[in-house]
Amino acid sequence: MNGRSGSLTSSSSVSQDLLLQAYRRAIRLVFNLVVVALLVGLFVGAWRTFLELGLTLTEPTVRLGFKELVTNVLSLVVLLELVRAFVEYFEVERVRLEILLEMGIALALRELLLLLFEGKLSGMEVFFWSLGILVLVAGRTLAVQFSPRRAG
Repeated sequence: MNGRSGSLTSSSSVSQDLLLQAYRRAIRLVFNLVVVALLVGLFVGAWRTFLELGLTLTEPTVRLGFKELVTNVLSLVVLLELVRAFVEYFEVERVRLEILLEMGIALALRELLLLLFEGKLSGMEVFFWSLGILVLVAGRTLAVQFSPRRAG
C-alpha cells in the first residue's frame, strides 16, 4: 500500500508541476502579446500625434488644436506607464505599487487637464481633483520610501 500511495503522490506531483509549467508558459505568451500590442499602440499613437501637429495650425482656434495635441500626448503618457507596468511584471513577476500609482497620477492629470480645457470644472471640483492627485503623489512617495528593496 505504501508503495502505491508513494507512486500516486509522485505522479500527482509530476502532473501538478507539468500543469504549473504550462500555466507559466501560457501567461508568458499572453504577456508577450499584450506588451507587443501596447508597444504597437504606443508607436502608432506617437506617429499619429506627430502627423496631427499640423492641426494646431489649421484649427479655427489655437485652443482646439492645442487641446487635441495635449489629449494625444497625455494619452501616450498613460499608455507608456501601462507598458512600463507590464514590462516590470514580466521582469520580476510582480507589480510595484509605485508604478501603479504613477499610472494613476498620469491618468488623473490627463483627465483633470482635459476637463480644464473643456471648461467643465468649478473651483471646488478643481480642488477635489487636485486633492486626489496630491493623495496619489503622497502614496507614491510612501511607496518609494518604504519599498521592500530599501528595507532589505
